[in-house]
Amino acid sequence: MRIIGGTHRGTALAAVGKGDAGAHLRPTTDRVRESLFNVLQGGRFGDPISDARVLDMFAGTGALGLEALSRGASHVTFVDNGRIAQKLIRDNIAKLRRQTDTTLLTSDFSRMPAGQPCDLIFLDPPYGQNLGLGALKTAMSQGWLAPDALIVWEESTAQIAPSGFDSLDQRRYGDTWVSFLRHDA
Repeated sequence: MRIIGGTHRGTALAAVGKGDAGAHLRPTTDRVRESLFNVLQGGRFGDPISDARVLDMFAGTGALGLEALSRGASHVTFVDNGRIAQKLIRDNIAKLRRQTDTTLLTSDFSRMPAGQPCDLIFLDPPYGQNLGLGALKTAMSQGWLAPDALIVWEESTAQIAPSGFDSLDQRRYGDTWVSFLRHDA
């Protein structure tokens, strides 16, 4: 697993191997991440990355948020309550020397503190556990979503935009569906 583009392009990230204690983590593959960022930077959604504040929920290794930083985001807040994931995120932040423009919240999404509004939200919950909608509602109620925030929701099924959100696009990459939503504040 590596950073695909931007200032840190080609940098290998720490990840879990098969049989490791954190093998339950399912990082977004390089191919899906590259396709996702091609869509984000393709102009359809304007420029959602440059100088953006990013929220990376269920961050795992932190690859999505770190890719956004590499491509020009100003700050990323990572949220993950798993100890292995937290270590991987810290290791990857240190590897890229991005401690000053990142924050790691080690709480469960349901206990997120109030936060600063973010322009771009990555939502990558464990597949099939129906955690995404609850996480999105918590982020919204705690002030993490800027008006017109763009949400990139990765799941095993296409996601229907909940109330307060507009569905913009959906893409399928093998067993992964990426739904693009806009917060309709």
